[in-house]
Amino acid sequence: MAQSNSASDFISYSTIRIECVTSKGQLSTGTGFFFNFCKDGQTVCPAIVTNKHVIKDAVSCTLTFSLADNFGNPIDVLQHKVNIPDFQKPWKLHSNPKVDLCTMPIANIIMILKSKGINLFYTALDESLLPNENQKKEFQSIEDIVMVGYPNGIWDALNNKPIFRKGITATHPDRDYMGNKEFLIDAACFPGSSGSPVFIYNEIGYFDGKQFNLGKRRVLLLGILYAGPQHFIKGEIQVEDRALTPVSISSVPNNLGVVIKAEKLSYFEELFKKELNELAQ
Repeated sequence: MAQSNSASDFISYSTIRIECVTSKGQLSTGTGFFFNFCKDGQTVCPAIVTNKHVIKDAVSCTLTFSLADNFGNPIDVLQHKVNIPDFQKPWKLHSNPKVDLCTMPIANIIMILKSKGINLFYTALDESLLPNENQKKEFQSIEDIVMVGYPNGIWDALNNKPIFRKGITATHPDRDYMGNKEFLIDAACFPGSSGSPVFIYNEIGYFDGKQFNLGKRRVLLLGILYAGPQHFIKGEIQVEDRALTPVSISSVPNNLGVVIKAEKLSYFEELFKKELNELAQ
């Protein structure tokens, strides 16, 4: 698919709004993002990544895709909604119950729509955006981050665009917060933001611990938001997921978010590779 040369434009097409109807008839929204697994130049497994709790108890879902013209360029004001009735079935859950991640392959959706003359436009993240070991060594305790998603279900519905939130890392992104493959960010993390990709985002330069790299762009996928501490009226602080469902609780966000490190996506990379190898036999 055609892609913009702008990092921010690229990111703006990488997410998708997930609108679910639960078994109780409630509407909930969350964020997903496109990721190409097993990308080796010959094969690719396009998928949507989000949190397990975003799809939990969902009986149906609506996904809103942007459309492309005949030249592969996005037509922002034209969208195509895909309704998935048996929404639990296509998802692959991370095998570790403590890792709140899941993926849904979308190759079939793309091919079926293409056969009907419907061309989708999105930009997919991939392994090349994950920080390598050398890049991790350059990380500082405080790094600029951008989170992309649909807080409180808010979006630019006309242009099918997500909302950008800026912030900083609240704990070192290469340290394991509380012993888990997670870190904290200082950003406004409201319900509906669950599943949002979190990027280290330096458009005009960055400090690598030794020197300033002026004029150099650095955009890396650090992880996926899944929860945020809440301060309750009676004084308790609890960590709650960031899916949006109607609730009646007096709580105030602490403007902190818990982010699963992007390296946890490697489980799905291996899973898809295994499935491809089995199909080839």
